[in-house]
Amino acid sequence: MRPRTVMHTGIGLDRFNELSRARAVHALFECCSNVTWAEKLVELRPFADHAALFTAAEAGLSALSAADLERAFEPLAPEPFSERTLAELCRMTHERIDRMLGPAAGFPEY
Repeated sequence: MRPRTVMHTGIGLDRFNELSRARAVHALFECCSNVTWAEKLVELRPFADHAALFTAAEAGLSALSAADLERAFEPLAPEPFSERTLAELCRMTHERIDRMLGPAAGFPEY
C-alpha cells in the first residue's frame, strides 16, 4: 500500500519553523498521531537543521507511554511496518518528517 498523502509536504525547515503554533502542531500530527508529542516538539522551535528536528522528535517519541505508543500506530495500519516498537515508530515518523520538510529549502510555493 502507498503511504497516505499528507497536507504539509515539502514545506522546508524554515517555513516549518515559521508556521503558526497550530499549523506546526497539525503538520507534526500528520507525521505521528500524538498531539502531546507534536505540541512539545513545536515548543522547541526553531530547529537549526533537519538533524536537530529528528533528534528532538526521537527523544519525544521515547518519552511516550506504552498506551500512547500503541495509539500512534492506529492511523498507520494501512502502511507497512514490521512490528509495533519504538524503533519502528521512530523510523516511520522520520520518513514522514522527511516528506513534510522535503529538500533543504522546501518546494517553491505556487
